[in-house]
Amino acid sequence: MGTGHAVPEKLLTNADLEKIVDTSDEWIKTRTGMEVRHIAEEGEKTSDFAAEATRRALEDAGLDAKDLDVIIVASVTGDMQFPSTACFVQDKLGAKQAAAFDIAAACSGFIYGLSLANGMIATGQAETVAVVGAELLSRITDYTDRSTCVLFGDGAGAVIVRKTDDPERGIIDTYLRSDGSLYELLYMPGGGTNVPFSHESVDKKLFYLRMEGREVFKYAVTAMGEAAELILKRNDLTGDDVDLLLPHQANLRIIDATARRVKIPPERVYVNIQKYGNTSAASIPIALDEARKEGRLQDGQLALMVAFGAGFTWGSALVRF
Repeated sequence: MGTGHAVPEKLLTNADLEKIVDTSDEWIKTRTGMEVRHIAEEGEKTSDFAAEATRRALEDAGLDAKDLDVIIVASVTGDMQFPSTACFVQDKLGAKQAAAFDIAAACSGFIYGLSLANGMIATGQAETVAVVGAELLSRITDYTDRSTCVLFGDGAGAVIVRKTDDPERGIIDTYLRSDGSLYELLYMPGGGTNVPFSHESVDKKLFYLRMEGREVFKYAVTAMGEAAELILKRNDLTGDDVDLLLPHQANLRIIDATARRVKIPPERVYVNIQKYGNTSAASIPIALDEARKEGRLQDGQLALMVAFGAGFTWGSALVRF
């Protein structure tokens, strides 16, 4: 029913990163497609951007916070371990009657949340749901690690999902998968019961994300391509039927490989990685909001969303607007 996004004002460019670590603008753009990232200032919280993105989505939908039955926030960088960031968003919006909870599916979080919202509405548990992807990845990025610090940015995107009687519109299908055996390829060791907070764990930088880039790239290309291909096949569709592909914005080469797998040409693929970097769960809803505001995705058109993230988790969604 509505979309919105919010990002920090502060920018971190490739030129800025050249001054921090041994890298170059050309290397970053060639390997990732990234040019600029938005970075939160000290004191800014994930819930600040999540709440603002949701306000804008509600305004776009012509609804008020009191209309929300559920708030789902997908994030791995919440304000606190508990309570959930969704509870802070609920309070900031004044959505007094809404249930609120977080999900942690990393970069696939928005698609996981969209699937949950669809199920809750279909079973009559809710009528209006806010699905939010929000991350401040700068808080868990090691800016001395040149292999990861060039990749990540901050921001939030939100959508309002509501019951409709229009058979021509809506969430057609979602597809979700995971493989926890590969977690050590992309994870943050510290902060849970496995590696609690201590002077030793902080000194060892266990509260920064760690990634084996080449291995993640390989699995992401395969999983995103399969997720896109499978959801189209089981709905008797092909790439020709898709008006816009909205992939997770992790790497331009992964995006290109996914589009080729399902034979969607570049002009029907939405890319904004150059402006935001990888914002994890926020990347698809930010892209979705921009695509709608730019007229790239209009009523009646079919969108294919696909993502891959830590866990590993991956998934896809088909939505007719």
